[in-house]
Amino acid sequence: MDTVPRIRAARWADKDHVTELIADALHPSPLATWLIPDPGPRHRILTDVLGIWVEHAMFYGDIHLTDDATAATVGFHRYRPIPPPANYPTRLGDAAGPHSDRFDLLDRLLANERPNEPHYDLAFLAVRPSARRSGHGTSLLNHHRSRLDHVNLMSWTSTTPNAQSLHVQHGYTPGSAIQLPDGPVICSMRRNPLHGDIQPTRTTATESQTSLQP
Repeated sequence: MDTVPRIRAARWADKDHVTELIADALHPSPLATWLIPDPGPRHRILTDVLGIWVEHAMFYGDIHLTDDATAATVGFHRYRPIPPPANYPTRLGDAAGPHSDRFDLLDRLLANERPNEPHYDLAFLAVRPSARRSGHGTSLLNHHRSRLDHVNLMSWTSTTPNAQSLHVQHGYTPGSAIQLPDGPVICSMRRNPLHGDIQPTRTTATESQTSLQP
């Protein structure tokens, strides 16, 4: 039987590790291949772009890790509009180079699907490939669900078709499918508040990000 991991909030010192973890999980996916067709710089570019969003989550969201640091969630508190990362177009260009257009297109397509009402945006659920089938993804989603139910908040996410069933088990319902040009399908999903009415918590950035889950 798998041991249920302890889950903790990430600290500033964890951000580089979380970035590498998500890059490792996303790297073999069709989405990563679509974003960066050239396999040579793929991992480096993913890491550099993801680092922008992980850092942004430290200010406008939250990050949670399993105690063995092999799985993580990254989310944004979209209780009200939040700004993009500082100097994002320049930083994206520096990080992704000629692949920036595809990252920008993905960002815009996801933004078009994102709800207008206050919600929690689960941007990433990532498990290191060596820890797959350990139950860590389920544990993180259980923790995520408990936190949302405590504040009675709607959640939205985007994921791959392979991960849809896991999210359905945790109360998410499928929404629109996003077909990337000559690329994979991205699935939007939402989880409604436990009691119907959204009551967003008043959480500051110190108490506690777009891209997509692998």
